[in-house]
Amino acid sequence: MDSSEHVCPVCGQPVETVVRRHKTLGAWVPAWVPGPCRNPECEAYVTQGAEPDQQTGKPAAKKS
Repeated sequence: MDSSEHVCPVCGQPVETVVRRHKTLGAWVPAWVPGPCRNPECEAYVTQGAEPDQQTGKPAAKKS
Protein backbone atom coordinates (compact mmCIF):
# COMPACT_ATOMS: atom_id res chain seq x y z
CA MET A 1 0.00 0.00 0.00
CA ASP A 2 0.94 3.68 0.14
CA SER A 3 3.62 4.89 2.49
CA SER A 4 2.65 7.54 5.01
CA GLU A 5 4.94 10.09 3.34
CA HIS A 6 4.84 11.13 -0.32
CA VAL A 7 8.00 11.90 -2.29
CA CYS A 8 8.71 13.84 -5.48
CA PRO A 9 8.93 11.46 -8.47
CA VAL A 10 11.79 13.52 -9.97
CA CYS A 11 14.15 14.24 -7.07
CA GLY A 12 12.90 11.89 -4.35
CA GLN A 13 12.57 14.61 -1.70
CA PRO A 14 9.58 14.40 0.67
CA VAL A 15 6.59 16.57 -0.34
CA GLU A 16 3.54 17.64 1.62
CA THR A 17 0.26 15.76 1.35
CA VAL A 18 -2.67 17.71 -0.07
CA VAL A 19 -6.35 16.88 -0.22
CA ARG A 20 -8.05 16.78 -3.60
CA ARG A 21 -11.57 15.61 -4.22
CA HIS A 22 -13.50 13.75 -6.86
CA LYS A 23 -17.17 13.00 -7.31
CA THR A 24 -18.31 9.39 -6.87
CA LEU A 25 -21.98 8.42 -7.03
CA GLY A 26 -23.01 12.04 -6.45
CA ALA A 27 -20.83 12.58 -3.37
CA TRP A 28 -17.52 14.41 -3.15
CA VAL A 29 -14.84 12.02 -1.86
CA PRO A 30 -11.49 13.24 -0.50
CA ALA A 31 -8.26 11.87 -1.93
CA TRP A 32 -4.92 12.51 -0.23
CA VAL A 33 -2.28 12.99 -2.93
CA PRO A 34 1.32 14.28 -3.06
CA GLY A 35 1.66 18.03 -3.23
CA PRO A 36 4.03 20.05 -5.42
CA CYS A 37 7.80 19.80 -5.02
CA ARG A 38 9.39 22.70 -3.10
CA ASN A 39 13.03 21.78 -3.81
CA PRO A 40 14.45 24.71 -5.88
CA GLU A 41 17.05 22.42 -7.50
CA CYS A 42 14.40 20.00 -8.83
CA GLU A 43 12.96 20.07 -12.37
CA ALA A 44 9.42 19.71 -10.92
CA TYR A 45 9.86 22.71 -8.57
CA VAL A 46 6.75 24.84 -8.03
CA THR A 47 6.97 28.30 -6.46
CA GLN A 48 4.87 29.04 -3.37
CA GLY A 49 2.15 31.16 -5.05
CA ALA A 50 1.88 29.29 -8.36
CA GLU A 51 -0.95 26.92 -9.22
CA PRO A 52 0.25 23.36 -10.02
CA ASP A 53 -1.75 23.13 -13.28
CA GLN A 54 0.17 26.12 -14.70
CA GLN A 55 3.53 24.56 -13.85
CA THR A 56 2.85 21.13 -15.41
CA GLY A 57 1.77 22.50 -18.78
CA LYS A 58 -1.82 21.32 -18.44
CA PRO A 59 -4.42 23.72 -19.82
CA ALA A 60 -6.32 25.56 -17.14
CA ALA A 61 -9.96 24.62 -16.68
CA LYS A 62 -12.50 26.99 -18.23
CA LYS A 63 -14.41 29.07 -15.72
CA SER A 64 -17.79 30.38 -16.74
